[in-house]
Amino acid sequence: MSMPPLCDAGNSDIRSQLHELHVEHRDLDLVITHLIDNPPPDELLIRRLKKRKLLLKDRIELLEQTLVPDIPA
Repeated sequence: MSMPPLCDAGNSDIRSQLHELHVEHRDLDLVITHLIDNPPPDELLIRRLKKRKLLLKDRIELLEQTLVPDIPA
């Protein structure tokens, strides 16, 4: 099932959301690295942050797919 084409305003909104998600994803990566490198690590917090990071990655991929136009086979 293909999605209807987005107008320029819709693309702009998605690109804005993507930027925010990329920034949050990068920030989470930095926090996770810092927590791991500076013992004692809080394992529960690290697991929660990694889960959030994966959810962000999935959301980013979904939004990026909406920006790619469907090409008829």
